[in-house]
Amino acid sequence: MFELSPFEVFIVDDDIQVLDALEQMFMLEDIKTKCFSSPLNLLKSIDPSSPIIVVTDLNMPELDGLSLFEKIKQIDPQIPVILLTGYGDVSIAVKAIRDGVYDFIEKPFNNEHVVDVVRRAAEKRLLVLENNKLRQAVEQQSTAGLRILGNTSEMVAMRNLLDQVKDLPADVLIHGDTGAGKELVARYLHDNGARAKHNFVAINCGAIPEDLIESELFGAEAGAYTGANKQRIGKFEYANGGTLFLDEIESTPMSVQIKLLRVLEERKVTRIGGHQQIDLDIRIVAATKQDLRELSNQGEFRLDLFYRLNLVNVFIPALRDRKPDIGMLFNHFSQIAAANYHREFIPLQVHELDMLMQYDWPGNVRELRNLAERYVLIGPEAAFAQEPHMQQASGLITENMGLVQRVEFFESRLIEEALSIHKGRINQTMEHLKLPRKTLYDKMKKFSINRHLFTE
Repeated sequence: MFELSPFEVFIVDDDIQVLDALEQMFMLEDIKTKCFSSPLNLLKSIDPSSPIIVVTDLNMPELDGLSLFEKIKQIDPQIPVILLTGYGDVSIAVKAIRDGVYDFIEKPFNNEHVVDVVRRAAEKRLLVLENNKLRQAVEQQSTAGLRILGNTSEMVAMRNLLDQVKDLPADVLIHGDTGAGKELVARYLHDNGARAKHNFVAINCGAIPEDLIESELFGAEAGAYTGANKQRIGKFEYANGGTLFLDEIESTPMSVQIKLLRVLEERKVTRIGGHQQIDLDIRIVAATKQDLRELSNQGEFRLDLFYRLNLVNVFIPALRDRKPDIGMLFNHFSQIAAANYHREFIPLQVHELDMLMQYDWPGNVRELRNLAERYVLIGPEAAFAQEPHMQQASGLITENMGLVQRVEFFESRLIEEALSIHKGRINQTMEHLKLPRKTLYDKMKKFSINRHLFTE
C-alpha cells in the first residue's frame, strides 16, 4: 500500500471508554484523530474540503449513527462514514451500506481490522479530493479568458499574489521591463476580479503630449481651452466602476502628478473648466519599468505620489530570468497564431529551442510572441534566418541546458502532438500515450496545455 498523505479520523461515541480506546489505537498507528461525545459537535467541525473519515457508533441518544450519516451527506456526500455496530444491528448496517455508508464494523472489533478499513477509506477520500482539485484546475485551464502562463517559482508566486488581491479595492503598482507583460497582468486583475463587468481603460502616460494629458485623464468641459468645442469625458470618468491602467507612470509630467495624487486620495475628479466633482469607484493599476523610489530621490517623481502608489507591488520577472518557460510560451503563441492565420502548427525542433534558450530576450515576452508569429507565417527556417544573434548564441546549449528541461520540453511536445492527432479527445490521447487519465491531466496542467486548442 502506498504511503498516504495526512488525514484525520473523526470519532463519535457517547461511551467515553470507547472513545479513549479508539483514540489510543489510532495514536499507536500515527493516525491523527479528533474525538466527539456529541454528534452535533462533530457536524459543526466538518470542512467539506478536508481529508477526514468519520467513525461513529450506531446507537447514540442525541443522534443515531444513520441520522448522523444523512446529515454528513448533506455537507459532503463523499466523506467516508464507518459505523460501529452491535451484533443485533448488522441487518441495519448492511442496509446503510446500500445507502452509501462506507463500511460497518461489529463490536467487539479487531484493532488491525479497524485500522485497515480506515486506511482504505482514507485512500478513497484523498483520491476524491485530488480529483476535485484536478477537475477545478482543468476547468480553469479550459475557461476562455486571460491566463498568465509560466511554471517557474517566480511566476507561480506572482499568480498567487494576483489571486489574493484581484477582488480587493487596493491599488496596484506593477514593475517590469519593456515587453514583460505589464498590461496583461493589469487585465488579468480586472478580468478575474470583482470589476470585470465594468470598463478596463488603459492609457500610456509617456505617449501623450504634456499639453493633452490632463484632458485625457480628467476630461474637459466645452470651451475649457482653445479647440475644446464639446465636453470631453476623461479616462478616470470612463473607467468609473472598473479599472484604470496607467502605463509608464514615471513619464507623467510633474505638473500633472500633484493633480493625479489628489484624485487618487479623494477618489473624485473634476473636468478641466468645470466645477462639479465626480465621485469615483475605481481601481488604479499603475505600471513602471523604472525604480520610482530612485526617481523620487532624484527629484524626477513626486515622493508623495510614489508612497500613494506603493501599496501592492507586483514584480514581473524578465524572460531571461524564467527561461524554463520559454518553450511552453513559444508553442502557446505559435498555436494561437496558427489558429488565427489558418496555418499548420509546427512544434519546435531541438536546435531551435537551443537558440531560444541561449538568447537574452531584451524585448521579453513581446519579442518571443513576435518571433512565434513569424515562425508560423513564414516558416521556421525563414523566421530564424532573421535572428542571426540567436544562431550565434546556440553554441552554448550543451553547457547551459539541463536534462530535466530537455525532457520536460519533449514530454510536452509529445502530449501536444497526441492531442493534435486525436483532435483534443482525452480518451484516445490516453491510449496513444499509454498514460492514466490523472497522469495526463497532471502533465497538461504542469505544461499549461489546453486541449481545446486542438479540437475541431
